[in-house]
Amino acid sequence: MKEYHLNKLRNLLFMGSSGAGKTTLAEQIFFLTKTTSRLGKIDEGNTVLDFDPEETAKGMSLSLSLGYVNHNDHKINILDAPGNPDFVGDAIVAIPAVENVVLVANAAGGYEVGLELAIEQLDHKKVGKVILVNRMDNEHADFHKTLEAIHENSGINPTPIHLPIGKENTFEGVVDIIRQKAIRPDGEGEIPADLKSAVEDARLHLMEAVAETDEELLNHFLEHMELSDAQLLSGLRKAVANGDIFPAFVCSAHTAVGVMAFLDAVTQYLPSPEDSNPLHILDNGQPKEFVAKADGELLGYVFKLYADPNMGDYAYVRMFSGSLKTGMEFYIPEKDAKDKTGNMYYMLGKNRTDTSEIRAGEIGALVKLKNTKALNTIAAIGSDLSLPMPELPTAIYWQMIRAANQSDEDKIGSALQRVIAEDPTIRYDLNLETHENVISGMGEQQLQLVLKKLKNRYKVEAMMKEPRIPYKETIMGSAESQYRHKKQSGGRGQYGEVYFRIKPTERGEGFQFINAIVGGVIPSNFIPAIEKGLLETLEKGIIAGYQVVDVSVEVYYGSYHDVDSSEMAFKIASSMALKEGFKKCKPILLEPIHEITIIVPSEYMGDVMGDINTRRGRIMGMEQRGKKQYLNAQMPVAEMYFYFPALKSLTQGRGRFVQKFSHYEKVPDEIAAKVIAAWQDQEA
Repeated sequence: MKEYHLNKLRNLLFMGSSGAGKTTLAEQIFFLTKTTSRLGKIDEGNTVLDFDPEETAKGMSLSLSLGYVNHNDHKINILDAPGNPDFVGDAIVAIPAVENVVLVANAAGGYEVGLELAIEQLDHKKVGKVILVNRMDNEHADFHKTLEAIHENSGINPTPIHLPIGKENTFEGVVDIIRQKAIRPDGEGEIPADLKSAVEDARLHLMEAVAETDEELLNHFLEHMELSDAQLLSGLRKAVANGDIFPAFVCSAHTAVGVMAFLDAVTQYLPSPEDSNPLHILDNGQPKEFVAKADGELLGYVFKLYADPNMGDYAYVRMFSGSLKTGMEFYIPEKDAKDKTGNMYYMLGKNRTDTSEIRAGEIGALVKLKNTKALNTIAAIGSDLSLPMPELPTAIYWQMIRAANQSDEDKIGSALQRVIAEDPTIRYDLNLETHENVISGMGEQQLQLVLKKLKNRYKVEAMMKEPRIPYKETIMGSAESQYRHKKQSGGRGQYGEVYFRIKPTERGEGFQFINAIVGGVIPSNFIPAIEKGLLETLEKGIIAGYQVVDVSVEVYYGSYHDVDSSEMAFKIASSMALKEGFKKCKPILLEPIHEITIIVPSEYMGDVMGDINTRRGRIMGMEQRGKKQYLNAQMPVAEMYFYFPALKSLTQGRGRFVQKFSHYEKVPDEIAAKVIAAWQDQEA
């Protein structure tokens, strides 16, 4: 395949709401550049990028996919991120792999939730932010209103580079204000008379915006009130790369009007990998600026795994500097391990083209890697360089997962690890308190997709249900207890007697065992058995089947028998004495409380605060940032399992939250009584 210079490469990530037309736009680009011989359509299930069976069935993107086109002597890589908020992780990990994020907005949809979420993910990211207003042929489509809505809600101020000719069913082309040409599907021509004044204004506005990003250009502009085409183009590319200007374009992916004009603009006006230097990387863990070069030090980023049931895992990689060749060894700093490249490909959906080299600025795929996972850096052997990792959101939806059939229990673990390796926002852990395998992520659709992939790819049937709350048991008071375990059944019997003082410790101090035996009333060789009996009982729970914490047990007296005493007898006596004494010590349940930051548009604040109060939440404070309120609260995990769908409903999908564990505190008596009664019924 042809070798492209760094300045002849463009890397685009399409982000925006579901239904904004990102996949349709990519299909139109593939078709118009003759990359494909027919136009793929979502409703026919034959698109290049939505190739997974689950995506075809649902008619929407559920996973990041990639393709490329060759156009105007440039190679343009296109990454298509799903618009559904459940799959936001795929967009987050792809942002560092590109120079340009194309925010695809629906011209008839207003400021949609998925677009809002996409813009939030780009906050403080060094990447070109490009607005492409799509679906201009739709009823009520309005280019300028869409840009105004983006500016009003997000603070981003889009600068038009293309203006639409007509709208709705009269949308027939675009005007390029830099080249001052009208571009229709049948060719280029003069600007329509009714647009000339708007084009002049937009061109002047663009020049001012570009000039303001560079002192030299500003001086030239103030002196001449004009920038040359060369100044305008180089200044624009630099300003976009630095995030100082948000260029806006317009098209209809459905009718193809404006699509080729946009693609031409990508090669002419948007930054290349060369324009995006220097990169911000880490050298021995310390921040450093790094100039990526085609012949520079090896540096790449694995941003996504795709588990193909037949081929194994594809690792999608962006090379920033140097060149990765077949058979080459490289270093993964995050793992402190080496790996070796095998076959390499350029991907167009599920179709692949062999290559022996992935060069700086390019995006490709590697297979059969032993140690490399998503979010790993590819570096030279012996290198101290690595890439800062993207910050992923914390889980907001939890489910217990297990094999539906006993025959699948051995297979589910490895199959699940492969499926969730594709999405780094999914976590899978054994909850040590409840002994359940808990899977967590960004929403119900995301976790339902895991079940489908397990079944369709690996023939493993799994089921999910709401997880148990990891309560803990403890005590408020002190008591003494004594138990004698005595059993005679012919031959050697069993005998052991213990006296305990049981009292609470400070919250978080855990279990304390105090051996206060004097005078040998219990021989020292039985003391470990007493402690073991306590530990096993604490682990299993006493009043509700949950781990006991923050308890001190002092063994101060007892008795033994020369023949019948054994470790087992003292273990049983210890366990029974604890159980009996524990119930006299005002036992309570503790529940986990999480700190939660809820981010909502101001107009929903009253409803959200009212709802928090009904969920036993405590509001700790709030602050306004732009159009959003950041509400800090504490909420019991028991209430948070249901919170995600409730918040979506209260805020029309525009609210979100992040959370982390804070502490344990006492469960209200009426709730504790129900939990204890349910466990006792189950044990009966």
